[in-house]
Amino acid sequence: MSTEQRQRSWWGWGWEDEALTDEQTAKLATSIAARFGLDGLEVRPAPRLADLDLPRPRIEPPAALAHLCSITDRDRAGHSLGKAYRDVVQASYGQLPHPPDVVVHPRDEADVVAVLEWCSDADIAVVPYGGGSSVVGGVEPDVGEGFAGAVSLDLTRMDRVLEVERTSRSARIQAGALGPVLEDQLRPHGLTLRHFPQSFEFSTLGGWLATRSGGHYATVLTHIDDMVASMRTVTPTGISESRRLPGSGAGPSPDRLFLGSEGSLGVITEAWMRLQDRPRFKASAGVHFANLATGAEAVRALSQSGLAPSNCRLLDGGEAALSAGVEDGSALLVLGFESADHPPSAAMERAVELCGDHGGRVPAGVTHTDTASTDAAGREGAVGAWRNSFLRAPYTRDALVRMSMIVETFETACPWDRFGDLHTAVTDAVHEVTARRCGFGVVTCRFTHVYPDGPAPYFTVYAPGRPGDEMAIWDEIKAAASEALLSNSGTITHHHAVGRHHMPWYEQQRPDVVGRAIAAAKSALDPAGVCNPGVIVGRSR
Repeated sequence: MSTEQRQRSWWGWGWEDEALTDEQTAKLATSIAARFGLDGLEVRPAPRLADLDLPRPRIEPPAALAHLCSITDRDRAGHSLGKAYRDVVQASYGQLPHPPDVVVHPRDEADVVAVLEWCSDADIAVVPYGGGSSVVGGVEPDVGEGFAGAVSLDLTRMDRVLEVERTSRSARIQAGALGPVLEDQLRPHGLTLRHFPQSFEFSTLGGWLATRSGGHYATVLTHIDDMVASMRTVTPTGISESRRLPGSGAGPSPDRLFLGSEGSLGVITEAWMRLQDRPRFKASAGVHFANLATGAEAVRALSQSGLAPSNCRLLDGGEAALSAGVEDGSALLVLGFESADHPPSAAMERAVELCGDHGGRVPAGVTHTDTASTDAAGREGAVGAWRNSFLRAPYTRDALVRMSMIVETFETACPWDRFGDLHTAVTDAVHEVTARRCGFGVVTCRFTHVYPDGPAPYFTVYAPGRPGDEMAIWDEIKAAASEALLSNSGTITHHHAVGRHHMPWYEQQRPDVVGRAIAAAKSALDPAGVCNPGVIVGRSR
């Protein structure tokens, strides 16, 4: 089926035809009930678009913009929420509390300028929308009651690679380019942005920039920040375009103002991005450790060795069992190296030796590949099982929502010397809530990224919920975990952004003087306060 024929799910993750079928969901319910010792799990029917009763749009676009606008139920429903657990729960019940009045699909930057002018003059909130994969409430038009209406500004028609500069390995790319669309245009040049978050298929360059996205790779160039050469951003009061340079010490960086601003200061429309030659040589291995603590010591040594693995994901025993089929209780390190220039055999050999110093075992051996494709085979055994599970996880999450399971994640980063206390605090806090509200809960942990001075732990909780009570349980778990993160030297988010869900803890983490400075910048750039109200800068009405 072609991309043009396929449809995105309006209520859950990804493509409708990739979602688990009713039969697959029923089998999953039986498996989950058996694994967790439950009597059974009732599966609700998937929601139907035809059953929605959306309110009529409160606003009407001007004639000059009407051809860019949509008010169909599918468009409005699909742009009402992101893809967080709480979003999917609401949508699964057919509850869309804040649908946009109008969805606008600009074709170019001039259209974006015109939309911001219209919305500023008419007091209409504008929520930028890329792939809609936000898991923190960043694209939900929950803007308060003080606006005449709300527009969802879908940038995915602005999806072209406009220029490729091979000498500097850079490209000028429109912000609405989805991950696969962007890579398809770079591939003929032998180049890649090399930024592959789990949401890669359903997220855009502009979304990555606006949220300071973290990619799949564990070390060195993993944050999108480091790949930006310059950016162009439309604000209600003018356009900001920084100069393309390899580095500059000329005052505060203009790009840093908009990186991570999540549409609260304006709309990123394009950027010059630093690219890489497409990797040819790869080496991968699954390293088993007795437990998470032993694996963490090995990963710390790896992160401080200068070897710079491309993949260095450590899964605790529970995560390794659920995601990679490791049944002996071992923690699993998914370890990989790659290069466009030379086989990384020596780096892998030293890394395996280093892991061995900490009790690491490589039962399936090391896999070496020589290929120009980043999608080539070579991820066998537990590593291959983990990757397949990783990519399918959001679809599985949607099926679990239909059986009222609680499935939530919290990610952070902390110094190495605080990881033990943070891990204990988060695990204990979540177990307390799930024991009280659900009877029990399972909490797993993995490292998604590692740095010489600390890891980025990513926690997942599974617990049986109750139909109609999932949101309240989610609120308690989220609050308990977030308080534990901040109380133990962690950040409220390493790569999922702030959105609306993290605002209370972001405001605690952020220095007060910086909060005032960002609010002043918003007042200067967006005097009408229409750009994604309530995100990064608190609501003013």
